[in-house]
Amino acid sequence: MSDILDKIVAVKRQEVAAALKKRSLAAVRADAESRVLTRDFVAALRAKIAAGQAAVIAEIKKASPSKGVLREDFIPADIAQSYAEGDGKISAACLSVLTDRQFFQGQPDYLKQARASCELPVLRKDFMVDPYQIYESRAMGADCILLIAACLDDAQMRDLEAIALGLDMAVLVEVHDGAELDRALKLKTPLLGINNRNLRTFDVTLDTTLGLQARVPADKLLITESGILGRADVQRMRAAGVHAFLVGEAFMRAPDPGLALAELFAG
Repeated sequence: MSDILDKIVAVKRQEVAAALKKRSLAAVRADAESRVLTRDFVAALRAKIAAGQAAVIAEIKKASPSKGVLREDFIPADIAQSYAEGDGKISAACLSVLTDRQFFQGQPDYLKQARASCELPVLRKDFMVDPYQIYESRAMGADCILLIAACLDDAQMRDLEAIALGLDMAVLVEVHDGAELDRALKLKTPLLGINNRNLRTFDVTLDTTLGLQARVPADKLLITESGILGRADVQRMRAAGVHAFLVGEAFMRAPDPGLALAELFAG
């Protein structure tokens, strides 16, 4: 695990401990289990691909640790609507909303606001290290959660996935290299995200996705993450048979994120 991930995981454990003092695990679990009608995250992605389009998980992210605030005029509901509409022809399949406070200036209310403003399924983008967070995610309305292989051991990933699936949520498992891929393939989820960012050097190369692609079974839906900056990147991925993308920062600086998405994925 990289130094920054070590730091983030430590903060997450502190956050869970603080949350437990305010609301018990039993209470948040009961809240989560009372929620019904999750939106089908996997089906939304597959429907776009079946229609011959790119399946885009469009990110709603206010800031990043390295680049600071990405969008001053940050209104999650408006951004979500923009993604859902696109240009009328090309639009997002799903949303990803950053809820981490300390490192990304996110908050759970951003997810609630985004989900309430459109019909798209929503991924809670955060660093999951404890069952409490999975129940919390469903309670706040998330349709999918993220498991980052670099932050978790095999048993943790398996247990957190089981809780999420039991709550009718989808699970996106994220890997950075072949060793993490081997571990991720032991899970049940069909959603496999390959992050093109090196965790130690922070360099980004699409070769990470392309180099691991052949090892991804046909029943998994490969989602490429990070480094999709221009139409040439999209075309390169789609020519190789990669049709699902998680993209965020490229849209956050645009006046109309949904139009920026449509332009990037046109053709």
